[in-house]
Amino acid sequence: MLTLEDYLLEFTGSLISHAILAAYLFVIMDTRGRQVLKKLPALLLSPLLVTLLDGALYVLLPNDAVIRYCVFSCTALVTCTLWVRWAWRIEFWRAFSAVCMAGMFQVAASGLAQILVLNSEFPYAAVMAVYGAVALVSAALLRQLRFGHWFRLLLEEGTGQRRMALLFFALEASMEAFFLLQIGVQPDYLVPYYALVLVMAGLAVGLVAYLAQQMDTARKLEAQRDVIAQQQLYERDLESIRREVRSFRHDYKNLLAGLSEQADEGELDQLRAALSELDAGFDRRIGEKIRASTQLGNVRIPQVRSLLLSKLAAMGQKGIDCRLEALYPVERVGMDVWDFTRCLGILLDNAAEAAAETETPWVEVVLLAQGEGLSLRVSNPYAGSVDPDKLWAEGSSTKGEGRGLGLAGYQRILAGYANADSSTSWAEGVFVQELRVEGRP
Repeated sequence: MLTLEDYLLEFTGSLISHAILAAYLFVIMDTRGRQVLKKLPALLLSPLLVTLLDGALYVLLPNDAVIRYCVFSCTALVTCTLWVRWAWRIEFWRAFSAVCMAGMFQVAASGLAQILVLNSEFPYAAVMAVYGAVALVSAALLRQLRFGHWFRLLLEEGTGQRRMALLFFALEASMEAFFLLQIGVQPDYLVPYYALVLVMAGLAVGLVAYLAQQMDTARKLEAQRDVIAQQQLYERDLESIRREVRSFRHDYKNLLAGLSEQADEGELDQLRAALSELDAGFDRRIGEKIRASTQLGNVRIPQVRSLLLSKLAAMGQKGIDCRLEALYPVERVGMDVWDFTRCLGILLDNAAEAAAETETPWVEVVLLAQGEGLSLRVSNPYAGSVDPDKLWAEGSSTKGEGRGLGLAGYQRILAGYANADSSTSWAEGVFVQELRVEGRP
């Protein structure tokens, strides 16, 4: 029968393990703000639950340490996943992947600590101190290596999240099983055994970095294809301008050819009006094409320019008048460029969808460079009503059930940036989304 001292010892060990797991989670999730720290006390429920569960299993299965360990680990995995999903407001499978990855690092840190204290008669407190020190140093090293950036890039929203989560679970389960087999290893072979555990963790880190770099390369190639498409669009605009000039010169010559005959008949005022109208129409058409090309040319970030190019083309095909204003060169956004591109894409998709349901659809995009930051405003007409309390809720949408994932994902991205601020307004049938990024994160 377990005593109170046994329960306290078990709870202390579980608490330390959860604290180390949380340290790795903060590195993996690449957290920049302090919002999650306020939710950290809720994680205490997990070690309390698994300790009570382990005590109950000890009464039922006193001789089956392996089964108790498996149940203990699975329970901790589930409870920590639920906490990560709530704390970071992310999808279940992404949270599950992060916890599995953190679990692998935790096992590796335990293996390295075992090597350092092997054949030493340190007290329990000293062993736990070494364990914690190893975890903190390795977590700092992972942060310097920007592991969280690669992990976040690998688990971007998409159809492959579940497969990646199952892959990380298989790696974590294999590492846990491998570590559990130390019970049957002779003391003389424990050092190379623990070293193999560290090698497995290193291979997992290398796998994540490799897959993320492959994905990053594919996205850059796609951006380059968009740049080529943009150049082709410029060429089509220039050809259109040349046709306008030829047509203008042809019409102008025809009007001038008949000027002498018309002048004798006293119709100079009518000719002047015709020439003025022709000239104004030419200036308007050419001016719009030149202005659109100039505004898009001021966006000097390839990822953002490529996205704007594709969205403007898509809106044009749907009959939506899209006006872009970028009066000054936009060269930096003050946050991760891919995160900003995702935010811009979400706002443009929502604006285009809402504008398409109005009689005169239009979307206005304003980009204003502010030092190392940026101000973005997306406006569109909207004929419906807006409920501010439900606007940012997961799955909430004026378009029907299951359509409101965009703005919730937009908020999740911005939650990681303390220097980013978003606002929403709706007045006189115009819906406005603003995003301000001040300086660097």
